[in-house]
Amino acid sequence: MKPQKSHRKDVRPNGKDKPVLATGNTTKQSVDRAGFLTETLQGKTILEYGADRNIFIQGDPADSLFYLHKGKIKLAMTSIQGKEAIIAILDADEFFGEGCLAGQARRIHAATAMSDCTLYRIEKSLMERLLHEQQGISELFIMYLLSRNIRFEEDVVDQLFNSSEQRLARTLLRLAQVDDESRTETVHSAINQEHLAQMVGTTRSRVNHFMNKFRKLGFIEYADNDALTVNSGLLSVVMSK
Repeated sequence: MKPQKSHRKDVRPNGKDKPVLATGNTTKQSVDRAGFLTETLQGKTILEYGADRNIFIQGDPADSLFYLHKGKIKLAMTSIQGKEAIIAILDADEFFGEGCLAGQARRIHAATAMSDCTLYRIEKSLMERLLHEQQGISELFIMYLLSRNIRFEEDVVDQLFNSSEQRLARTLLRLAQVDDESRTETVHSAINQEHLAQMVGTTRSRVNHFMNKFRKLGFIEYADNDALTVNSGLLSVVMSK
């Protein structure tokens, strides 16, 4: 997973300066796939999923975790009232479903393939053994969990202190993995405005309004195949007061 930078401003004790404004691009360390994937095959299954297929649903038994080798995954939670919220969209070289290692008996969210995916299902017992016996895997997994925790903390700060326009800009930058050193990157075409509204915590009409604004300012562009290109100039929205 390529290193990414976090964009933030210091929080002053007097509260005059704006709290953390982060794009969510935290440093991610590449998993040593060559070592990890050649470990014992007992308890590990290679799976292929097409777009829109459920990997697991909310309430399923949590008896394993997954390593995403290729593709894009959506994690979403549905309330009792039937309202869905997207928790995260994952790219290759990320784990998910790791709650089983902390005693989670049932899945608290659903995982759905957003594109053709190749992933590895790892039995809970196998992963526990690898974490105890393989120091390299243990260190990589801990670093992954720490980076995921940092991202969740940034999400909480984003919801508490930033406007819906800033949250949308930050979400687009994260999805496109744009930072100070990259000018333009593309967001996967499977991610639509409804997905963005669920991730940002606002309505689709508000997302549409801001997307039109970003397009007019030259921060985003739409291709003929509906793929979305994000320009690094969108960082100015995230960092604005």
